[in-house]
Order: sequence, then structure tokens, then C-alpha cells
Amino acid sequence: MIFLSKKKDTEIDPGCLPEHIAIIMDGNGRWAKSRGLPRQAGHAAGCEAFRRIGTYCRDIGVKYLTVYAFSTENWKRPEEEVSTIMSLFKQYMNEAVEKMVRDNIAIHVLGDTSKLSPELLELVGRMEELSKSIKNGLTAYLCINYGGRADILQAASKIAGDVENGLLKAKDINEKLFSDYLYTSGMPDPDLIIRPGAEMRISNFLLWQSAYSEFYFTDVLWPDFNVNELNRAINSFQKRSRRFGGV
Repeated sequence: MIFLSKKKDTEIDPGCLPEHIAIIMDGNGRWAKSRGLPRQAGHAAGCEAFRRIGTYCRDIGVKYLTVYAFSTENWKRPEEEVSTIMSLFKQYMNEAVEKMVRDNIAIHVLGDTSKLSPELLELVGRMEELSKSIKNGLTAYLCINYGGRADILQAASKIAGDVENGLLKAKDINEKLFSDYLYTSGMPDPDLIIRPGAEMRISNFLLWQSAYSEFYFTDVLWPDFNVNELNRAINSFQKRSRRFGGV
């Protein structure tokens, strides 16, 4: 079966889907500005885009979806905007705990959660508990207060502590062990990283994990990112030859 539309670049082969798709959700503020709306409206529209894309990924058989929801640098934004984003997280997580099992989507949060409110932490805990019962659907990861450099630093710090306490020896440290100390421990690395919003940079996202990821950039702003746009990204991915340093 091929998912078809009128445009050939939106045809995908479901037999060779990327196992893990990661998305830098960029362009919410510019989307709102272009419509004369407050930035908060852009973030709300971006939340709807995540629901739309998450559901579609589940439907076509993508196993893992990771989205960059709030970076360690995003705390620099105006307090009102940060508050709005956190309120949207609360709203989304409340809805998620009611629907996760029904929708067959497990949801986890990646990042330093210590700065989240007690209410958000409670919701994160409830989502984690519900996710244990979801075995064969989509596994979605929300990167909140996440940064690639911070992820590497916290892993290095934990390894150093375990060496100091005699739980590890320096000679035991290798790529596999280091990966096990990252927030993404147990996850496959992303096959495809998508960045909407016309920017062409990684912005401190999954720095270790993206070593051999394929990248796809588009001018489409995240709130406008739809099923056809995702199919274009997957179509592009399926045309590439992944050699991982080989011939």
C-alpha cells in the first residue's frame, strides 16, 4: 500500500519508514505575527500540529516521535510567553492522560524536569505510569527543558560520580555506556530530524544522538506543518542512501 496524494513528493513507501522521527517545532511566533495574533496563539496552534502529526505517525506505523517542545534556552523568553507555554503543556498533559491508552500512544518527557511546577511533575508521573501499559503503539517523547549540551554534561557528571564511587572503571566507558546515561537511554537514535520554520541549524537538539541522522529542512512554519508536509520529509528520507561511514 502507498499513501497517495496529487503531488508525487508526498508518496511514501510504508515498507521502509524511519523508525524514529524527531522534529524541531519552529515558527510558532512568526506564524502568529504574520496573522496579527499574539505569540501565544502560535504556540496553541503548534500544540494542535503536534497532535495532528503524532496521530498520523501512529497510524502509518512510525515507532518513535521526539519533539523539541521547550529548550534550556527558552527560559530567556518573556515571562508571559513562558507561562503560556507551561499552561499549554498542562492542558495537553491533562488531555493526554485521558486518551493515551485509547489512542495507543505512550508519552514520556525528556530533559531536566526539576524546574517544572509540581502540577506538571504530577502529570508527567501519571503519563509515565500509563505508558507502561502501552506496548505496540507510538512512543512519543516531549523534550522539555532539554538541551543537547546539558544532556551530555549530565551524563558525563553521572559517569564521573559512578567512577569516583567505584561503580565504574574509566576503561569501561564507551559509546554504548555513555548513551545509557543520556536522557534518551533505551531509545534508538533518530533516523530523520525535521526542522520546519526556514532555519537551517540544529539548535542544541539531540547533539549526541543525531550523529548519523538524516536532516530535512522546510520553510513551512510548524503550525502549518501537516500530513502532506510530513510525507514530503519521509519521501525525501526514503530516497537517500544511509551508509553510516561505509561504502
